[in-house]
Amino acid sequence: MSILESAFEKRNKKQNKVEKVKSLKSPMDSYTKLEEIAKGGYENLTKEDSSYFLKCFGLFDKGEDFMLRVRIPIGQLNNEQAMRIGEVAQKYGNDYIDLTTRMQIELRYLQIENIAKVLSELKEVGISTFQTGVDNPRNTVADPLDGLAFDNIINVKAIVERLQSLVIENPEWISVLPRKFNTGILGSLSNSCNIFGHDCCFVLANSNGEFGFNVYLGARVGVQSKDANIFVSVDEVSDFYMALLETFKTYGYRDNRNKNRLHFLLQDVGVEAFVDEIKRRAGKDFSPAGQTLVQSQNIALGSNRVLLKNGKYAYKVIVPSGIFSGSDMIELASRAKGFGSGNIRLTYDQNIFIVDIDKSALDALESTTIISKYKAFNNIYFNDMIACAGTKTCSFGVIPNKPDAIEMAHFLNSEIAIESGMVRMNWSACPKGCGVHGIADIGFEGCKAKDDEGNRVDGVHIFIGGKITRVAKEARVLHKTLPITEAKYHIKYLLQTYAQYKQR
Repeated sequence: MSILESAFEKRNKKQNKVEKVKSLKSPMDSYTKLEEIAKGGYENLTKEDSSYFLKCFGLFDKGEDFMLRVRIPIGQLNNEQAMRIGEVAQKYGNDYIDLTTRMQIELRYLQIENIAKVLSELKEVGISTFQTGVDNPRNTVADPLDGLAFDNIINVKAIVERLQSLVIENPEWISVLPRKFNTGILGSLSNSCNIFGHDCCFVLANSNGEFGFNVYLGARVGVQSKDANIFVSVDEVSDFYMALLETFKTYGYRDNRNKNRLHFLLQDVGVEAFVDEIKRRAGKDFSPAGQTLVQSQNIALGSNRVLLKNGKYAYKVIVPSGIFSGSDMIELASRAKGFGSGNIRLTYDQNIFIVDIDKSALDALESTTIISKYKAFNNIYFNDMIACAGTKTCSFGVIPNKPDAIEMAHFLNSEIAIESGMVRMNWSACPKGCGVHGIADIGFEGCKAKDDEGNRVDGVHIFIGGKITRVAKEARVLHKTLPITEAKYHIKYLLQTYAQYKQR
């Protein structure tokens, strides 16, 4: 018996409740009946569809309405797609849009009678919501300026399209994994998508003069991925990836959902044994790792205008806490078409790039209503801030979070404005860490605290010193259980010190 078989047998004597639900039917049974489900209303919505099967297609039942995760591969939208998302948000979702750290979009407040219409209208322009929730390969992230940035060596779009064609909307790969599976692929020299923070990370590398990717595996919240000592060429990515998914599907744990991400399997069997099985399934003896080339943080950190290698510019629109609207998406797409190529790029830090703008048109772009509206947030406290959903829309949230992040940023900018610099402040509303607070310069994790009178109030744990450069580093705890009203003064002191000693 192999070490993988032994680990699987030890951990799969009992299956968790979700696995039992998954065994009831194929997710496609629910998808093909989506119009029927919509017409039937909440009173006829089955427990298994609500709790699991609709999530396979991005639909999350929030009790009175639905949230929808929209798959945007590596954050790239053409003009027609951006327009359609804005229109759908206006028509069906209270004109509300959330931008997420997986470089995709969430629509909220969708009524059950409209869910089939929404998916149909998105599909008309080539937008899928398949496999954006539960036990599926989730949206793939990359450099938001992939193919455009000066430091981009490998344009990964074609690679991602190949992976999508093999897995996404393929019934054989819907809901078959033990747990969610996040993927990142970076063809650039700078770390613009938290590249070491995914289950599978393809990281730009060089082996004997050939550009390709070193592979890192098994990240989760609070734990960075491990070096798999594998180099894959551009042509080998799909072979490695499919063998990896097959291995995780076969040997991944299906008992305790809190301990069945890929990380836990690697922890038990070791990376080497796991990779040996991938090689066996792929029928290839992949080369050992080359030289990892990622060297720095995102080259666009702290900047709104970014010169591209085609001589044109990208303009970064700062969206506080990722809170956007359908109306603004429509107007932004219109301006993107008028001033650039019409395409837009979503970023890992919940912002948006308009791309391919002539230098001579930048000032005119900034004078438009939509850009002027968001230009007010062009300062170091908002530029690279991340905040996940809080108590308003997430059942796990401990604090409101998004408004807390915005209020903190406004306070700091009013108290200690810093013209030149950069600081990454990431906010998570709970220990699940969806705001990736662990790799921030300053991270906040929502909690409950007590004020001076002993009252229970919204609070945060404060973390400091996270990094996402050539290697990722988890932040360390600075303060525990501080009321948010008090925490802002601690951060003010930190930023005063930063302003005094920062280097150019």
